[in-house]
Amino acid sequence: MAPNNTFDRISEPLQTYPTPAFLRMARSRRSRTPVCIAIAAILLLILGWRSSVKVSFNRLPIPKSQNEVESPLLAHPNYNENSTAPTGLQKNNPSFHLLIPASESNSNLCKTLLSTFALAYPPPTLVNYGKKFDGDSWDKGSHAAKIRGVYDYLSDGKTVKDEDMVLVIDGYDVWFQLPPVIMIKRYHRLITDANDRLRRRYGTIGTRVGPMYTTSVIFGADKLCWPNGLTDPACAAIPYSSLPKDVYGPLTDKDPQGFHNRPRFLNSGTVMGPVKDVRAIYEAAVQKVEKENRGTLGDQFVFAEIFGEQEYQREIQRQSTQSAGGRWYEWLSSALGGSDSPFGANQTMKNMTVVPGRRYEFGIGLDYESRMFQTMTHSADDIQFLIYNDSASFPSTLIAPKAFPTVPPLDIQLAHGPLWYSSPGNHSLDAKDGILLPHSDKLDDLPERLDWLGVPLATNLYAGTVPSLLHINGDKSLLNDWWPSMWYHPYSRALVRRYIRSTQTRQAAQAAAAGGQTWWDMRGGRGGVWTDNGLWMSWGEVCKKTEDEVFQDGKGKWGREEGSRKVTNFFGTVMIDDEDEDD
Repeated sequence: MAPNNTFDRISEPLQTYPTPAFLRMARSRRSRTPVCIAIAAILLLILGWRSSVKVSFNRLPIPKSQNEVESPLLAHPNYNENSTAPTGLQKNNPSFHLLIPASESNSNLCKTLLSTFALAYPPPTLVNYGKKFDGDSWDKGSHAAKIRGVYDYLSDGKTVKDEDMVLVIDGYDVWFQLPPVIMIKRYHRLITDANDRLRRRYGTIGTRVGPMYTTSVIFGADKLCWPNGLTDPACAAIPYSSLPKDVYGPLTDKDPQGFHNRPRFLNSGTVMGPVKDVRAIYEAAVQKVEKENRGTLGDQFVFAEIFGEQEYQREIQRQSTQSAGGRWYEWLSSALGGSDSPFGANQTMKNMTVVPGRRYEFGIGLDYESRMFQTMTHSADDIQFLIYNDSASFPSTLIAPKAFPTVPPLDIQLAHGPLWYSSPGNHSLDAKDGILLPHSDKLDDLPERLDWLGVPLATNLYAGTVPSLLHINGDKSLLNDWWPSMWYHPYSRALVRRYIRSTQTRQAAQAAAAGGQTWWDMRGGRGGVWTDNGLWMSWGEVCKKTEDEVFQDGKGKWGREEGSRKVTNFFGTVMIDDEDEDD
């Protein structure tokens, strides 16, 4: 069997990029072109440059304002935790789904799950769990099945709705760092910022205020383009990063190995957006894999190709509508190495074959600044774990980047404390309040007070951001080296136990019905996972025998920490019995 994490064990190749155009220009006679030509070009630009866009395109709806979009995901204004929840409640607000393609369990999957428990993300749904793959390709067909599995789940109208939000992550190398309310707010902020950039670059249609194109789905951004060819649209036709052009100093975007390149290439390991829009992207990926045999290099290749084709079509259309002044300005910018068009990089690019009737516009955008998703390919040196109320954790002022933050972002400062999310509304230490797992003084000791300023937070020193999650692709040794640095690691066992004990009373039912922050969908579930065929599995079932690698606290096997072979809850229900004993 080839598990879904097979591809994640492959090291990303080092790639050599063509010498930038402006360096080649500096070595040629063209660098001595008289200044008057440049001045004339600027005058022509002022007089004649306008991009007249009058063509109508199929496009995604323009998002509402930030408050209007995210309000359905917050608690219902009429929610009253002291009232009695009536029977037969229907959930009318959008849900938030977390999908994790994973065919088998191991300690790395359980680290991912633990991070979701500590921060109260939706109960994860494992896609393709327990399935075996024995195809003829290098991965036995697991990555093609990964695409199909997610698409099939998103197509199930009984479980997910078009207007719901969905987050899909790799299962064996992603750790959450910040709570879901921050993730969702940042998503909406990224959408607003991305649409502002699209409006400035591509203009509007007719008298519409909105942009010609819109973004609704956010993927992670990577420093390297792989495994696609460097001349493919997936690598050569995509926009430049929104980070400053000198964010890494004079070597920015000129590093052949990619360490000092701004992230601008799609990474398929993290993606978030409305179910309807994410499903459309996965449907296109299924088409490429199953009908065009484009999946032999994995899902990363397929999604990067879809993004490259989208951007190729956008840029071709933009250039076709430019005025003479606009074309002249673009030519001059390209000649001087300062064009903001990927087509002006003076590098070879394969022409794209356009299939009549095929959709190429999917509203895909990237998280260039790692506000939501921090990918790690050649980015480990960008990250430092900072304790913001301890200056000793800060880098030396002699080497600190310009964007180096000295305080965390405001959304973190305004959030509940880190320990609040594992059990919102139920912090009782009374054993009788442990409906699913009795309280233990030995196992459940947590600090009385802990705030975000006093815990280590992985911070991107160059982007000046504290990402909501870390995607440990690239150097896999970080999966072991960085795990003890995550803020919840010292409290991990207690947090899982607390999460399992969290309230199961009328408060939870009301919050689920209202679409509140503590319960994200009607299935509910605490301390376990769903599979894509509707099976519920507890933490003890999924993460058996992973305690030493995950908790790293020396307190023994889950459920037998205090020497008991039978654990019952307050109602006398057996939670762990002799039959769970390992042979």
